[in-house]
Amino acid sequence: MSARVDSAVAPTPVSATRRTVLLLALCQSMQMSGATIVATTASIIGSTLAPEPALSTLPIAVQMTGTMSATIPAALLMARVGRRPGFWLATAAGAGGAAIAATALFQGDFALFCVGTFLLGTYNGAAQQYRFAASEIADEAFRSKAISLVLAGGVIAALCGPELAKWTSTLFRPVLFAGCYATIAVLCAAAAAVLCFVRLPQPLPPAIRRRDRPLAEIARQPSFIAAALAAMVGYGVMSLVMTATPIAMLDCGHVFSDAAFVIQWHALGMYAPSFVTGSLIARFGVSRILLAGTALLLACCAINLEGVAVANFWAANLLLGIGWNFLFVGATTLLTRTYAPEEKGKVQALNDFLVFGTVTLSSFASGALLSSIGWRVVQIAMLPLAALAAGAALWWRRQASALPSLAD
Repeated sequence: MSARVDSAVAPTPVSATRRTVLLLALCQSMQMSGATIVATTASIIGSTLAPEPALSTLPIAVQMTGTMSATIPAALLMARVGRRPGFWLATAAGAGGAAIAATALFQGDFALFCVGTFLLGTYNGAAQQYRFAASEIADEAFRSKAISLVLAGGVIAALCGPELAKWTSTLFRPVLFAGCYATIAVLCAAAAAVLCFVRLPQPLPPAIRRRDRPLAEIARQPSFIAAALAAMVGYGVMSLVMTATPIAMLDCGHVFSDAAFVIQWHALGMYAPSFVTGSLIARFGVSRILLAGTALLLACCAINLEGVAVANFWAANLLLGIGWNFLFVGATTLLTRTYAPEEKGKVQALNDFLVFGTVTLSSFASGALLSSIGWRVVQIAMLPLAALAAGAALWWRRQASALPSLAD
């Protein structure tokens, strides 16, 4: 039987709820801006510091490993001590990682730089809880909108992150990019300051937390299975194709500025729909949005197979971003229906570990798959994954039609 989180906190006035969601979105945008700076610079830094060219993308892979590693501890810690202390610890880890990365650049130390990106990854992993924090203060009617509005903070990151990287890359010349990581530390401190004004519920008393169901029982629910599979496929496919796109474009004779243009539009595709995704879920239901997301992944594949012009890469990556948004917001909304308040920590931890474990594997595999089987075959390999997500959504929809408690 499905469980809801509505009883987790006392009803909150609509205006206060929206204010809290907007503040969480601001915190999310600052975290994502820092992540975008890392994505823009870390591979370039790796190519200059790494002892071998093959290790140039290791800082990014290490960052994703940090993200995966933080998902379970962050969710369980916040369930015990509360959201705000947990987020403060996360911003401290992010600021520390940024400081270590900047120090590594001054010292020319590749291993130390990887330590810094790992800690930044743990910050990113803990920041995934912003969307759950928003869902817990919203009622059922506003929940999907709250989740999507928090993720809409990524629009600011998509627009500002690369620009911040360019503006601060020579701040400590001749040590290139050290200013970028000093900027990330400032963004972490700013997020910590904003959190002082965010009203979030207190953790449940231990006596209530002990009444939860076994995790295996929760994970066997059709809603959990469909939510986890949709998020894993959406994030995994997005990571696989996005990571390979700049390399594929350069291999096809396009210039770096074209690749940067495509990736920026991809990021906008990921986050700009968040302003309306929640409303679309409220109007059409979760299952239809999940199916629309998988259809967009298939459209991305078809466009990439059709040609390798800049327009093909642009259109495909834009649709890839929108498809990810529909799948991730829809899956998160569905996940919040699977647990009671006392169960949220372990369920959110398991879900995000599965999702970001998949993303980590995709990040490590992307370059190897592109070099070994080629761009076109990478696109064809997406087809069964998209079919899996669509099948999960249809299966859950069938289960929901038979059980009123699972209603879409």
